[in-house]
Amino acid sequence: MNKSRPVVIVALFVAALSCRSFGQDSKAVPNAGKPSSAPREAQQPGREYAGMYSFLKEGEFVQITVEDESRVTGFISRYGDGQSDKGAFLDQYFRSGKLDGNKIIFTTETVHSVWFEFKGIVERGEGKNPAEEAYYVLKGTLVENVSDGGERAQPHSRDVIFKRFPIDTPPARN
Repeated sequence: MNKSRPVVIVALFVAALSCRSFGQDSKAVPNAGKPSSAPREAQQPGREYAGMYSFLKEGEFVQITVEDESRVTGFISRYGDGQSDKGAFLDQYFRSGKLDGNKIIFTTETVHSVWFEFKGIVERGEGKNPAEEAYYVLKGTLVENVSDGGERAQPHSRDVIFKRFPIDTPPARN
């Protein structure tokens, strides 16, 4: 018996399995057996907006993660402004966040009596590709809430545009 015959039979069996998924014909599963040419984030709506965006001051940023089509998680890293945290780097994680199409809202946890609320949109910016700054921008209203230690908070609202930082893209194959 030829020793290569079992290898060929196993290879054919594996190839046949790759065309089927536990008894399902590849025609029943869209794009089954075909490599995807679209980036992973483009396959799931909203994932393309994930990334790191500028915040209010140089060195500060907002990290956005789209967990599914509508749930947004992330955090703001910023410099403290209070007497006890002046200049210290603070991380404020999102307490809640939602993406509906290109509409985005999030609210942060309270850190040193301050929390933020953002309501706006994600849109294409002036960047020509994801490796350039501002490929996407967050445009909307940011409300900074500062608590006086009691039940009252002083809200400070402003219109903002946060630019997404460039992302590394894999080198092109020759």
